[in-house]
Amino acid sequence: MSMVAVRAWWLRVRRTWDRLAVYLPLFLMTIMAMGTYWLVRNTPVIAPPEEAAPKRHVPDYFMKNFSVKVFNAEGRLKSEMFGVEGRHYPDTDTVEVDQIRVRSLNQHGQITVAIAQRGLVNADGSQAQLFEKAEIIRERYINTKGTVFPRSEIRSEFLHLFANTEKIKTHLPVEMTRDNGDRFTADWMDYDNLTQVMHLQGRVKGVIMPRPTKKAP
Repeated sequence: MSMVAVRAWWLRVRRTWDRLAVYLPLFLMTIMAMGTYWLVRNTPVIAPPEEAAPKRHVPDYFMKNFSVKVFNAEGRLKSEMFGVEGRHYPDTDTVEVDQIRVRSLNQHGQITVAIAQRGLVNADGSQAQLFEKAEIIRERYINTKGTVFPRSEIRSEFLHLFANTEKIKTHLPVEMTRDNGDRFTADWMDYDNLTQVMHLQGRVKGVIMPRPTKKAP
């Protein structure tokens, strides 16, 4: 091949390369775009964290013919609950009890007994809601000053007992009797055992027996 032919061939190759060089950046960008699209299509999507399913009002465990004791910080028995059957509900952290019976002692040693056909007790036993033939009995008590607190009974179809504050509430008709003959009935009651104050509303009726008077020496 002559030098003229070689030179002509080289010029054709160079002109061809120059034409291709103009489109090379566009070609490379197209390749990169296609690669990016492929990566996007094939990269696994990270799913957002699933929200915890709300707890259903379904019991997670049962108890039969059971008793549960609660102790205070000093290790002294605070209350004891008995039941024929108990069902724990995790959504409210409460225990529903059939034929409930609760025996509790306050800091002075006064005994309170609560019974009902059905009860609903919170986690620490500080509250008990009593349904159907509910009754709360406080035994006779004499404090350090010699004051006598007669035995009392409170009956209703619903009673809400607050063990820590020693309060009893109900929005249904209620009857309260004492072993000294006193008797009260009302449509609504809010009773505080610590202050010995009882609020009654609705059709209120009461009988207070006379107290014995001391004879003069």
